[in-house]
Amino acid sequence: MRRSFIAGLVGAIGFGRVRASEMVTRFPPVPTWHPSFEQPLDEVVGRVNYYTNGKRDFVVFTHGTCIILEDGLSDAGASAFALKTLAEILGFHPDMNPAPMDDGNIIVRYNHPAVNVVLNAVAKTHWSEIERMHLEGLTKSEVLITPLGPNKFDDFGKQALLGRAYMFMDAQHPKIKAIHRHR
Repeated sequence: MRRSFIAGLVGAIGFGRVRASEMVTRFPPVPTWHPSFEQPLDEVVGRVNYYTNGKRDFVVFTHGTCIILEDGLSDAGASAFALKTLAEILGFHPDMNPAPMDDGNIIVRYNHPAVNVVLNAVAKTHWSEIERMHLEGLTKSEVLITPLGPNKFDDFGKQALLGRAYMFMDAQHPKIKAIHRHR
């Protein structure tokens, strides 16, 4: 244990081989996959509204990441909360919790009040890219343990990585597209 800590410390210091500017660009780690296709935001909004039983406000970002809001926030408060939440997810390193939904789509949740929906119809249409690129949805040196083994993904897992890739894109360049109000 002590030896691995020291080896990690030596590796992190690098004895001058790693410049400070290079270290800054490595944190937080982000995947290289930027899907070449988008999902229709109106369908994503419709699904999130359905999944929240039409009872929650949420902010929608460019690539479909939705931040679920507390009731009563003004537009300015909602925007500030959503931007802060995305920054926290990115800085915390996003643990995803994907779940199949009753309509055939997948929802990807995080340790914060944020979700991404992977629309089944869109995934089917772009399956060749998902199949080819899903491992690029992992960050450098990231290992996710699945029932199939480390970094081995079934179709469900590949789609979950797609949803998370959209979240990373939104977190790196956050642009709010809409604030959806339930009333």
